[in-house]
Amino acid sequence: MTDVLAPPTPVVPAAAEQVTRLDADIRRESRRATMRALGRSILTFVLTLVAVTVIWVGALWVFQISPYVGKGPLEVWNFLVTMPNAAANRAQLFGQLGETLGHAAVGFGAGLAVALIVAIVFQLSKGIEHALMPLAMLLRSVPLVAMAPVIILIFGRDFASVAVIGGIVVLFPALVTIAFGLKSASPQMNDLISVYGGSSWTRLRKVALPSSLPEFFAAVRISVPGALTGALLAEWLAVGGGIGGAVGGYIAAAQFSAMWTAVVLVTGTALVLYNLVQIVESVVLARMGMADRS
Repeated sequence: MTDVLAPPTPVVPAAAEQVTRLDADIRRESRRATMRALGRSILTFVLTLVAVTVIWVGALWVFQISPYVGKGPLEVWNFLVTMPNAAANRAQLFGQLGETLGHAAVGFGAGLAVALIVAIVFQLSKGIEHALMPLAMLLRSVPLVAMAPVIILIFGRDFASVAVIGGIVVLFPALVTIAFGLKSASPQMNDLISVYGGSSWTRLRKVALPSSLPEFFAAVRISVPGALTGALLAEWLAVGGGIGGAVGGYIAAAQFSAMWTAVVLVTGTALVLYNLVQIVESVVLARMGMADRS
């Protein structure tokens, strides 16, 4: 007997229209959540800049710092924009800032990459985590200034020392944050992967890494000012150059306008980069439906 194929079930127009409308509502709500997150991040950024400026001016006024030493926003603006040699000042300071940002990028990349790899290894092997995490915390408790001479002795006053010093500043906070994020995955999802025969690597890829996105972005935000701090420290102690190597000379030569402008440029850059990461984080998590964890 020849099998007779049943005709396909027709799609009910009302049901199809309802699905289309629901899909449009979901996309619309996703766009609204993204715009809300973006608006909050930009507002936070503006308020942060205002607060830092108010604290700066207020501290100069409260502590009655001499105008010869303490410079306010107007003096910094004049130094960079309105003075006769402002162009030379900009070229010098922005050149130093660019060098510091290059050093910071090296430390940021090295520290964050190592933190992510080590956190993944910890997630895959609890034995390694139990053995190495106390050692990591012990090393974290040693002041970096005390470790710097040993690092310079081993790696020299070169690119490698910048990577190591900057990477150490970034590594430990990022490692703890990412490792915590990888553990925040739903146990039910992990059990589901295991029931279907998934390995530890599958659980990591399918569940742990996507669930740890908020903590990963938090680690990136923490690492941005940490990388700048590490770069300044490496320049001051090891390689010279950049803002970190120049500030000491500005103080010794009583060039307080240059010193304050250098500090303002580094601080402003850290704030801008931190808030840019926060904006990206807010948009990505909102689109993924994870805005409540940001």
